[in-house]
Amino acid sequence: MSTILAKDVNRRAFLKGTGASALFLGLGGWPGLTYGGEKVSLKGHSVVVVGSGLGGLTCGAYLARQGARVTVLERHSKAGGYATSFTRAGGRFDFEVSVHGAALNNNAPARTLAELGVLRSLELVRLSEVFALKIGDMEIAIPQQDPQAYIEVLSKHFPHERRGIGKFVNELVGITEEADKLHQRGSYSKLTFPWRYPKMNKVRKKTLASFLKGYVKDEALKKVLGSLWDFHGLPPSQVSGLYYGVTIGDCLKNGTFYVKNRSGDLTAALIGIIKGAGGQVLYNSPVARINTTGKRVRGVTLADGTLLPAGIVVNNANVPSTFTEMLSSREMPRDFCKRVDGYQPSFSTFIVWLGLKRELRGRFPSCGYQVMPAQDAEADYRACLGGEVEKVPFRISVFDNMYAGYSRPGTSTVKIFCLTGFEPWRQYESDYGANRKGAYRREKQRWAEVLLRRAQEAVLGDLSEVIEVKESASPLTNRRYTGNPLGAIYGFEQGLHQAYMDRVSNRSPVTGLYLAGAWTTPGGGFVGSILSGRMAFTKIMEDCAG
Repeated sequence: MSTILAKDVNRRAFLKGTGASALFLGLGGWPGLTYGGEKVSLKGHSVVVVGSGLGGLTCGAYLARQGARVTVLERHSKAGGYATSFTRAGGRFDFEVSVHGAALNNNAPARTLAELGVLRSLELVRLSEVFALKIGDMEIAIPQQDPQAYIEVLSKHFPHERRGIGKFVNELVGITEEADKLHQRGSYSKLTFPWRYPKMNKVRKKTLASFLKGYVKDEALKKVLGSLWDFHGLPPSQVSGLYYGVTIGDCLKNGTFYVKNRSGDLTAALIGIIKGAGGQVLYNSPVARINTTGKRVRGVTLADGTLLPAGIVVNNANVPSTFTEMLSSREMPRDFCKRVDGYQPSFSTFIVWLGLKRELRGRFPSCGYQVMPAQDAEADYRACLGGEVEKVPFRISVFDNMYAGYSRPGTSTVKIFCLTGFEPWRQYESDYGANRKGAYRREKQRWAEVLLRRAQEAVLGDLSEVIEVKESASPLTNRRYTGNPLGAIYGFEQGLHQAYMDRVSNRSPVTGLYLAGAWTTPGGGFVGSILSGRMAFTKIMEDCAG
């Protein structure tokens, strides 16, 4: 059995050898890495990864390459969390669950995938633009990998704000560049952070609204510059200016890409690294408890009672459930529990997928459209929170514009989605759990019809004669498949005190327990989750080096 010994004063894990377990298959090989001047190898040590989201899989792949015997436990019958797809009409349509595009080029997540040997096995398709933004009668395409072009586009609409636009966009890029340097270093000191990363430090304690206020005055322009707030799940008055700056600056500088053929290809590539090193993925295997002795991890117990011993557990499950259901409060410091209790889960989504018996490729100039009502962003946020589907901002993904052959010949695949709070769906919660879904399905149908009508009016035109498949999902659907409280899609909210380095650390207070995924540092989304896995691995290696 794996054991883990620790010097509590440093919370450093010193791993000792283990006996074999029939549940773990073989060993992987990867030269030991050097941390703290010492070469570290995890060869022979048993690791359990709870949840097969991108964060857990990334960390698990690193550990497998280090020689650890990795077992990934997935509660669902399919891996990937939100990084997956599903089929309808006998496989005629393959619908992407969540992603439209992600920043996976010339940055930390790209280097992470390259280090693992995954990047070369993927085909990334560069999108034609970050998004085409529609606000009232205004339409603006946000250019890829060309911040200066974005400045010029905005300056044509707001010539009186040209100077402020240039400064703000360049500041976004500068924040992204500093964040990339931080990720390359792997750690930071609170003492030296302000002078090493001055742009990040300047905006760290600002909301997006406060950040914008220092550069532009035109309220319509502020709405345009802050229009991707729903990509982060909070309005400008609440979302972290730092996290917004890092992610949007990355898109502007390095571009957004889609994983061909589907995001599940990325999930499969990471699983391939784990299995290739002798690890395994167990499906339909929910974890009931993370086992500890003296605040040290000993393994996990599955819902069916199966015990899996392990010296390291990487938790990709949601943090609230982990610390309220899988661990006893006695094992956690009181101040840590109080801090986590104060965090709020993010928004959820309502999504409509359309399978069309007509080819749409080339009929519209863009891959994706962000449709914002003419009202201000705070009103948009309140509409999302209250489930006012007639008023919420929404997005349209025209997947067939990404690359030829996305859908089968003669067909097209479209996704329409918006943010929504959980409260509008809470009234259906009990009946949903009891499989009495009549009223719920009627409400879901109403939402789908409203979003479809609005999408047709804004971009798509009349599709009534060519819709072959129409599928939809609510926050209750999200919660059912991921287990996330309130069907959250970004983990915790990415507010001023819940984003980036102010988020839950990848190293937990329990020795040998590490955290990866959207709920932890640095934040939600595909990119944030991948980076969280890399950061959790770094913490493990630091602790092993002692």
